[in-house]
Amino acid sequence: MIRASLLATATINFFNFVFAALFVLYATRTLDISPGTLGLVLGVGALGGIVGSIVAGPTTRRIGVGPTFVVGCVLFPAPLLLVPLAGGSQHLVLACLFLAEFGCGFGVMLLDISAGAIMAAVIPRRLRSRISGAYTFINYGVRVVGSLAGGLLGATIGMRPTLWIGTAGALLGVLFLLPSPVPRMRELPEPGE
Repeated sequence: MIRASLLATATINFFNFVFAALFVLYATRTLDISPGTLGLVLGVGALGGIVGSIVAGPTTRRIGVGPTFVVGCVLFPAPLLLVPLAGGSQHLVLACLFLAEFGCGFGVMLLDISAGAIMAAVIPRRLRSRISGAYTFINYGVRVVGSLAGGLLGATIGMRPTLWIGTAGALLGVLFLLPSPVPRMRELPEPGE
């Protein structure tokens, strides 16, 4: 379970940081969003995170902790597809950005809360700090590589194609969970010693 979770979240983080490396530049230069409006867009993302954190518990109780994690792995990156799709009137562009950020914030909370609960339950206490440290090292390490890749791709093939790669690639992360026991995990096992 931990290996599948790490592969899923590392893939999502790598590609999300490919996306993040260009998002502000794309929003301000290509979509012509003012800095103040972009701040509001990002604030709506934080609001989505708050709502997601409130909904994570009831969702876990309703569909199970594993399925909630799987749903979070989709709902975190999927709304970001609206960013490279954004076009047309300024109102439509803003609607896409607001929905993308809110949905992304909502999804990441479902992912993070359920993943943290699973890790706390399946990792024995005596190994928790070592495994958590290794997990974090890999998961955060790919963010640096993803940002560099995003910058290089953006400079080479353009911002919009790179945003597509970032969002579509992040969605692939969920594929690592599907053959694992995670999607079938309804309840958390008793934490190990």
